[in-house]
Amino acid sequence: MSEPVRPPRLAPGARVAVVAPSGPVAEDRLQAGLDILRGWDLDPVVAPHVLDRDGRLGHLAGSDADRAADLQRAWCDPSVAAVVCARGGYGAQRLVDLLDWGAMRAAGPKAFVGFSDATALHEAFATRLGLATLYGPVAAGADFVKNAEAQQHLRATLFAPETVRTITGRGRALVPGRARGVTVGGCLRLLATGIGTPHTHPGARGGLLLLEDVGEQPYSLDRSITQLLRSGWLDGVAGVLLGSWDRCGPYEAVRAVLADRLGGLGVPVVEEFGFGHCEAALTVPLGVTAELDADAGTLTLREPALR
Repeated sequence: MSEPVRPPRLAPGARVAVVAPSGPVAEDRLQAGLDILRGWDLDPVVAPHVLDRDGRLGHLAGSDADRAADLQRAWCDPSVAAVVCARGGYGAQRLVDLLDWGAMRAAGPKAFVGFSDATALHEAFATRLGLATLYGPVAAGADFVKNAEAQQHLRATLFAPETVRTITGRGRALVPGRARGVTVGGCLRLLATGIGTPHTHPGARGGLLLLEDVGEQPYSLDRSITQLLRSGWLDGVAGVLLGSWDRCGPYEAVRAVLADRLGGLGVPVVEEFGFGHCEAALTVPLGVTAELDADAGTLTLREPALR
């Protein structure tokens, strides 16, 4: 896997666009998230359709065309230094074919932050723009607006990325060892359903793979990981970091699936690292060269996530 371009870090006063590429956004949590960003001396601007709800498909924050237009307009606005997702849910997959990737490439690199359903966009930014991105909290996420640790880690990553070159997780080794590669991945379901579609990685060869999910029972996690295995998507992966599995059933049952499906890869695997759908969620860069030490529970970046 090649190493993408690292976007510039943020400075006080930077303008940050908040977009909703997926599900409907709660206005009270959005306002709380905006207050946090303003407290960091940022200038958050809300895209026009962030609080929309599609009249026919209520699980979407407005129409596909409007959500795509919001994202593209924000990305191509030279006054915007970063684009932050308002929430996850579902819908980002529906946007990637509607974006003008040539125009977005011409706009130059900037920081992109989101997790969960935003995995589809992380994949597209990597494959179409060659860009490193941040798998981190969303602006209107309950786990972000209520958790100082999640806020602090994202803030440090955006403003002073050299201070978080080593990310220390909260888990332990499922399979011990050390590995080096380029970080890739995100939400398990989005990765599995993205196989064979445009704007996605053809596989995780040479990569340090991040996996997490929410609301999926152990058998469903088994199905998605098996799809990655059977398709060859995991061939040559260098190591695996496992995040949160919120509302996925008893963790021992989840752990049994993870050990069964991933333990035979012959690569280091660290579990419960602390990113994804969890309190105090860490921000983990995608598309940067790093070293995983599963025994120590650390991910050390070769260079800061942002330049």
